[in-house]
Amino acid sequence: MNKVLRTAEMHPLTWRLRDDQRTVWLKEYCDKNGYSALKKALKEILPEDLIKIVKESGLKGRGGAGFSTGLKWSLMRKKKSHETERSYLICNADEMEPGTYKDRLLIEQIPHQLIEGIILSAYALNVSRAYIFLRGEYVKAEYILNKSIREAINAGYIGLNILGSSFNFELVLHTGAGRYICGEETALINSLEGRRANPRSKPPFPAVFGLWGKPTCINNVETLSNIPCIILNGIDWYKNLSKSSDTGTKLMGFSGKVNNPGVWELPFGTTAREILEDYACGMQSGFFLKAWQPGGAGTDFLTEKHLDLPMDFQNISKAGSRLGTALSMAVDDKVNMVSLLYNIEKFFARESCGLCTPCRDGLPWIVKILESLKQNTGHKNDVKNLEKLCSHLGPGKTFCAHAPGAIEPLQSAIKYFRAEFEAGINIKQINLNKKIIGIQDNQI
Repeated sequence: MNKVLRTAEMHPLTWRLRDDQRTVWLKEYCDKNGYSALKKALKEILPEDLIKIVKESGLKGRGGAGFSTGLKWSLMRKKKSHETERSYLICNADEMEPGTYKDRLLIEQIPHQLIEGIILSAYALNVSRAYIFLRGEYVKAEYILNKSIREAINAGYIGLNILGSSFNFELVLHTGAGRYICGEETALINSLEGRRANPRSKPPFPAVFGLWGKPTCINNVETLSNIPCIILNGIDWYKNLSKSSDTGTKLMGFSGKVNNPGVWELPFGTTAREILEDYACGMQSGFFLKAWQPGGAGTDFLTEKHLDLPMDFQNISKAGSRLGTALSMAVDDKVNMVSLLYNIEKFFARESCGLCTPCRDGLPWIVKILESLKQNTGHKNDVKNLEKLCSHLGPGKTFCAHAPGAIEPLQSAIKYFRAEFEAGINIKQINLNKKIIGIQDNQI
C-alpha cells in the first residue's frame, strides 16, 4: 500500500499508515487525530444516538457476512439504568481464512485505531468489558496489541471514568488455539469460555445469551476500525465514499501469480478488473488468469468474464459467489483445479469441529474422491458423487456454515472446469472392470 497516495478524506482506515510499515504507536496516532472521535462521543453523543449514527451510516460487517452493524448493535437488550447485569463486546481477530490478511495489517500497523473503535462500540452498547479474540499464530500482533493496550490505559483511554466521564471500560486480549471454526461467533464464545470450539444452536443468539450467558456483541477487526471515522466525519461523508449501495470503503486485494500482490483500501463498487490490473499490476509474465475467488477460500470461483463486476455484496452475490473478505485469489492457467480443490477441501476437512455428521464425514469423503481424481484413479461416478455431496452439505443441511462455505469453491469449480475433474477418471480401469464383469456373466 505504500505506493498509493492515501488521504484522510478518501482512505479513513489506512491514511495513518507509515511508508516504512512500522507500527503507529499512541503518540503518533494522537498526532494524526487519534482518539478525537472518543473525546467527541463521550462529550457530545449519547450511547443510543451513537448506535443510530452507525446504523444510518450503512456500515456492514467486514468479516464476510455483510450484516448491518448498527442493526446488530440494536439487537443487544437495552439495560435499564438500575440494572447491573454485565454484557460483553468481542472483537473477532481470529483471521484464519486462507488468503486473507487485512485484519493483520490493521492490528500490526494501526492498533490504536482498532482500540478506539472498540472503546466507542463498548460505550454505545453500555459494555464495561471487551475481549479481543486473536488468532494464536499472530505472535507479532499479540505483542503490539498488549503494548498498545498498556499505552491506552496509561493515557486514560481505558479504565475508570474515562476522560472525566462516568464510562468505565476494561479491554482484555485473548489468544486462541488456532482453529478456523472460531470464525463462527458462537464457537469463538465457547473457546473464550475455555470450552471446545463447537458452534452453539441458535436461538438463543449471542445478543441475548452469549459469553457466560450474558448479552454479547461480536464484530470483526475491520468493522470496528471504521467506527472512529464515522463518528468524526458524519453519515453523509461516509456514504459518499462509495461507488455502490454498500457504504464506505473496504480493504480489498489480490494474491496469486500477480505482479504486485497486496491489499488496498478502495471504495465499494471498484471493479475486480481495476484491482487486478491497476493495483495488483496484472498477471505475471507467462501466466494468464483462469479463475479467481472474490474473498477467501470459502467463496465460489468466478472467471475472467466476471472481472468487470463491482466489488460489493450485492453484485458478487448475483454472480453466484460471495464478497467474503474481499481479498481475492487469482488462479493462473497452469493450476490444475482438482489439485487446488484437493488442498482447499483438505484444509476445511481438517478444520471441521466434527459436531455434525454431514460435515464430519462428508468433507473427508470429498477429500478422498479428489485425491483419487488427482492421481487419475477416479471412478465413473466420482464427479456426480461430488455434486451430490455439495447438495448434502449445503445451507440448512449442517449445524453451522462451515460445510456450506467449504463446498462453495468445489461446486463452482465443477461448474466451470468439469472437464478437469472428469479427466481424473480412470477409463482403462472402468473398461477392465466391464470386461471382468462380462466374463463372470458368461460363466454364470
